[in-house]
Formats: sequence, C-alpha cells, structure tokens
Amino acid sequence: MIKRDIALGFIGAGNMAEAIARGILAANIYRAEQMLAADPTPQRRSLFADQLHISALPDSAAVAQRCQTLLLAVKPQMIGPVLEQLRPAVSPDVLVISIVAAVSTDFIRRHLQPSTRVVRVMPNTPMLVGAGTSALAPGKSATDADMALAIKIFGSCGMVLQINESAMNAVTSLSGSGPAYVFYLCEALAHAGEQLGLSPVDAQLLARQTIIGAGTLLAKSSESATLLRQKVTSPGGFTQAAIETMEAANYFALITSALQAAARRGDELAQK
Repeated sequence: MIKRDIALGFIGAGNMAEAIARGILAANIYRAEQMLAADPTPQRRSLFADQLHISALPDSAAVAQRCQTLLLAVKPQMIGPVLEQLRPAVSPDVLVISIVAAVSTDFIRRHLQPSTRVVRVMPNTPMLVGAGTSALAPGKSATDADMALAIKIFGSCGMVLQINESAMNAVTSLSGSGPAYVFYLCEALAHAGEQLGLSPVDAQLLARQTIIGAGTLLAKSSESATLLRQKVTSPGGFTQAAIETMEAANYFALITSALQAAARRGDELAQK
C-alpha cells in the first residue's frame, strides 16, 4: 500500500506555486516538511528547497505517490503528459487542485480516474504579494471538505470566490488576466505623461503611484468605482474632458471586446 505521508504536493514549482507555498507557510496551514514539490527545472527545485525548505524532486509521479493532495501548477500545454505520468499514482483518496488555465475538471478526471476529486482554481499574480484573487469551482466528485481545504489554501494569499465552472473563462478573462490590463494602463499613463512633457522617471512614478493610490482607495472605500470616479470628475474640469474623450472612443466597448477575445481564446485552448 502507498504511504501518503505528505499533506500537499506541488506538481510544478513556478512562480504561482511559490506564491501559494509562501501563503500556506505564512498562515501556518502546513509546515514545510508537510509539503513536497516536483519540477523539471533545477533552479526552481533549488529555490523551493533553499528558500522555502520544501523538498523538491524532478519526478512528478514520485511526489504524487506520497501526497494526500496534489496542486497542479503546470503550463496548459504540458497538462496531458503530466496527467499521464500521474495516473498510476493517483488513487480515489487523493484530492487534486488545479490552477491550470483552460483545463476543465472533466478533462483531468478523464486522464486520471473518473472518480478523482478535482477542484479547479483561477488565481492571479497579486498572490505574489498576498493580494491575490482566486475563483474556485468544484468538479463533479469534489466534496464540501475538499472545497473548504482549497478555500483555506488560497485564502492565505488573498480573496477567494466560489463560482460555477462554466464561468471560469469569464473569470480568467477578468481577474486572471486583469493585472496585465492594469499594468498596460500604467504603461499608457506614463507614456502620455511623457508626451505632455514629464521626464520618463517622473511620468512612471506618477502613473505607478496613481494606480496604487486609486486601488487602495477603492479597496478601503464602501463606495462603488462609479461613485468614486464621479467624485473626481468636476463639471467642466480636467477629468471631465478626459472622460468625455474616452467615452467618444467607446472605452467600455473596447474593454468588453478585449475580455471577450480573452474568453474566446480560453475556449480555443480548451479544445486542444
């Protein structure tokens, strides 16, 4: 009989896995010796071992054989071969949590066992600073206890939200990819500031701090983004002129179209 003496195993030890592991350690959910990682890259294994004190191996199946819960954190294009490696080591008593984008719980169950308990999660990169947003969806065999554990793990790195899996592409398009849109806005603000005569250093500093400050205000305020925006927009002032220009360019339609394109890409990836 396989001895499962490790609480949690990371299949993939990249940046997101590292962020989750750091959150788990900070929240005292598991100790380092209760976790194990697998990754083909020596540098990532060394980081887990040296910085987090979590043992790391190159062999995913060897990790899976020892773990009660597996967290899949590999690239979507690698998930098929990885699941094939894991199949002999994953028994019905093992919980599988997946943060692999565009990969359904049914896909994972088909490649492991039909009875495999799977929870699908879409986190985002602010998890790296403990400010992540994670949407969780249970697979067909997942229990309330499975969801409670997943919520506990991802809650250590930020906010969690339970959704239906059918909404996962929408979540990925909004919050999963969302940090990139904010960073892109920061790029655009800094570029515009330079065009108005600011130095590159000053423009970048002002753009960055404006986004940080606005995000902090939004987080701490009970008011909606719409109301907060209206409070800054004095009639006939600087801000109104800018907002009217954005409205004339169909700013909302552009953002909606961008997220729809992201969601379509998720559908395409799911078919591969």
